[in-house]
Amino acid sequence: MMRAQSWVLVSLLLLLEVLCSRVDASNPGIVARITQKGLNYACAKSVTSLEKELLTITLPDFKGDFKIKHFGRGEYHFKSLNVQSVELKNSKLDLVPGEGLKASISNAFIHVHGDWKARKSILKVSGSFDLQVKGISISVSLGLSSDSSGRPTVTSKQCSSHIADVDLDVSGKIGWLLNLFQNHIESKFRRVLQDKICEIVKKSVASDLQPYLHSLPVIVKIDNIAGMDYALVGPPQATCYSLDTPFKGEFFRQSHQSPVPFEPPAMNLPEDHDLMVYFGISDSVFNTASQVYWEAGTLNYTITDDMIPSSFRIRLITSSFRALVPQLGKLYPNMPMELQVTTSSPPVMVFSPGNVTLTPVMDLQAFVVQPNSLRVPLFLLSVTTTVWATIGVNGNRIVSSVTPGSSLTMELKHSDIGPINVPLIQAILNYYAMSTLLPAVNENLEIGFPLPLPRNIQLQDLLVQPYQDFLLLGANVLYTKN
Repeated sequence: MMRAQSWVLVSLLLLLEVLCSRVDASNPGIVARITQKGLNYACAKSVTSLEKELLTITLPDFKGDFKIKHFGRGEYHFKSLNVQSVELKNSKLDLVPGEGLKASISNAFIHVHGDWKARKSILKVSGSFDLQVKGISISVSLGLSSDSSGRPTVTSKQCSSHIADVDLDVSGKIGWLLNLFQNHIESKFRRVLQDKICEIVKKSVASDLQPYLHSLPVIVKIDNIAGMDYALVGPPQATCYSLDTPFKGEFFRQSHQSPVPFEPPAMNLPEDHDLMVYFGISDSVFNTASQVYWEAGTLNYTITDDMIPSSFRIRLITSSFRALVPQLGKLYPNMPMELQVTTSSPPVMVFSPGNVTLTPVMDLQAFVVQPNSLRVPLFLLSVTTTVWATIGVNGNRIVSSVTPGSSLTMELKHSDIGPINVPLIQAILNYYAMSTLLPAVNENLEIGFPLPLPRNIQLQDLLVQPYQDFLLLGANVLYTKN
């Protein structure tokens, strides 16, 4: 019967990201915060699921012997035990400050129906029975840890159970025979069930919850270039109001993983508890992504004429640039051009209250493409600008996009073709950047990265707010069982 205590598993569906304690002296890239409101929702969903589950199970047989004055000894056997109704009242999943979590049920009720038979020598009798198990109370403390790979582990540290009352109603031929020792049977039912409850809880944690926790991946593939490391870097911190758990939250290259050249800053999450879950996502998460994609060369872009909108009159051919670079038309008449945008260092995303900005420093090299496909360098410009970033959520993924915060500012670093009109080229290339470069960047940013959530969890009522050095994401959750 008490396999139903696997309700702990369902209660913790929202808490997989907090079920561990791995020591690693480092600030986390992501902090997941579960509020008491989130715990209450998890518990309510688990109780509903558990009540439905209990109505479908068949309980094990119950045997024993009896001794009645003048009748002597005999045997009884209760079988085909089926749950008829369940009421799980006062179910809670509580925070224990400084320790962890405590799951409990009190004043629960279960009605069981089944068949019985008894035997005394050659005398055999049988019938049906109804068993009312009242005032069931269970309390379970969970030990939270992790293995060497950063995957969560869980054990039941302490478990206690109590059944306040068991009422047995027996019917059938000579049912009065069992009624003679009804108190004995009820007392034995209570003792056996109380002894079995915690045994079944431990088994459920080991056979159901632990494998489920191990299905939570530590490493997530983002694309062919990058992956995300969600290993846990410290124990969950329980307070009176929430449970915070630190994740590494670091991008790495699929081809090889190298140390990140910076540490995540400490995050001071605001004391908000109106929503069920909050995530503090450090700017280091986004900047490790920038580092990885920069090292892979994907932040370099080549602009060709076929990428320029057909409505724009100035094309990427030498004849369009004759007024800007006088020698260009003479040396390379009517030839195609290319613009190559490169960055000398990864762009850094800066979080401040209400804003997310980048100030990338780029080089823009112009080439002419000869008939034999040989690219001849023309001039090299340094380019700076300010870019505003907007960060949101698509499903359970963090996504972003960028818009210009200022126009491109250019300075000539080198010319292979004599004097050029930098201000006019700057005006033209600003248009190219708006029409071609930014859409290409945003297309990559749409990939985003997943939040460390267990399966079947959807976020709703989203709050996304930049703070100093981190992004705060708050949400209520919806559990949708497949």
